[in-house]
Amino acid sequence: MIMNRITNKENNNFLITERERSQLLAELHTRLFWVGEKIPSFVEINGKKCKLHDLVWDLINRETISDDEKNQIDKYIAVLKEKERIDELELQTKEITREEARKLFDETAGLLRAIMDLREIEDGTSKNNKKEFHEIFSVQRTEEIRRWLNFLKDAGKI
Repeated sequence: MIMNRITNKENNNFLITERERSQLLAELHTRLFWVGEKIPSFVEINGKKCKLHDLVWDLINRETISDDEKNQIDKYIAVLKEKERIDELELQTKEITREEARKLFDETAGLLRAIMDLREIEDGTSKNNKKEFHEIFSVQRTEEIRRWLNFLKDAGKI
């Protein structure tokens, strides 16, 4: 494609091709796109820098969420959805370099991850998932210790 050969004179990076753009957009809409994605530490919304990661982390670690906090979470979700929509539209239409596209993709995926986490916090599933994870981890850890003890006994070390 011709776009593949055009360079951005400002930073000498290749512009993203339509195929690459389509792949990034498709990846955002796959079922488990968020696995491994990080919530951005900061996100700029309406000219203000917000500590998104800290906000989500604080809410995840609360024992209970009040009705007022749930209403606030709804507002956070609405603002983040709008920011994500704008980012995705830029990714879809803006003439950008591959590096800029990857950064925009990462931010968009992080926003979607934050939205999902906030929804889970709001409906209480994050607490259940956290409890279930710790229970499974504890059982697996105990089994691992038993295997090591048996190995050491078989090896004559105990």
